[in-house]
Amino acid sequence: MFDFKNGLILLVDKEPGWTSFDIVAKIRSTLRRKFKDTVKHIKVGHAGTLDPFATGLLIILIGKKTKNQEGLMKLDKKYIATLKLGATSTTGDPEGIIKKTTSFIPKPITIGDIETVLGGFLGETFQTPPAHSAIKINGKRAYKLARAGKEFKLKPRKIAIYDIKILDYKWPLLKIETSVSSGTYIRKLAEDIGKSLGCGAYLTGLRRTKIGEYDISDSKKINIVLKDVLNKNLLK
Repeated sequence: MFDFKNGLILLVDKEPGWTSFDIVAKIRSTLRRKFKDTVKHIKVGHAGTLDPFATGLLIILIGKKTKNQEGLMKLDKKYIATLKLGATSTTGDPEGIIKKTTSFIPKPITIGDIETVLGGFLGETFQTPPAHSAIKINGKRAYKLARAGKEFKLKPRKIAIYDIKILDYKWPLLKIETSVSSGTYIRKLAEDIGKSLGCGAYLTGLRRTKIGEYDISDSKKINIVLKDVLNKNLLK
């Protein structure tokens, strides 16, 4: 049973097209409508953003559980990512301007080439976040500055990549599964893999499957979560 007074943790399987804020806003508005007579202020947040094109595990925090946000955001994560080789994107994902780089490839890229390159990314390293990120610079989101054509620099951050496994490869699509530390940008990892291969790359798909011990198998689509919110008593 839900326990709203002590706070709630909801696991949502985010679908493409939704922003993380969209999910938070939808759940908050649903709760406010249902409990407008008994609860004046309802805090709702999330523990780790997912880009609109991405899918997968999103931890939603309600009430007193929002105090756990910082700790949950520091947990390790696991993703399944699909990279398109032989092209780049200004944003590192399908939402940017795509440019083919196939003409620069001197020879076919084999799975052996990819395995060698991926091995070089394992362990602790420093990663410069992508310009199109939600990091704040002087109070403004980096992606908004990038869209406006403003010049700025982001400082490299220490990250760890624990594992990268090839799930499928058929040129130009490479599908991998990776376990990483908090703060790792998979879009940037895809770009860096493309650079190391000498062909360029960007993400065409991204799915988060695990945050710490929270697993995608225990999550629900947003419509099911909303039905649970509407049909069950959250106030014990």
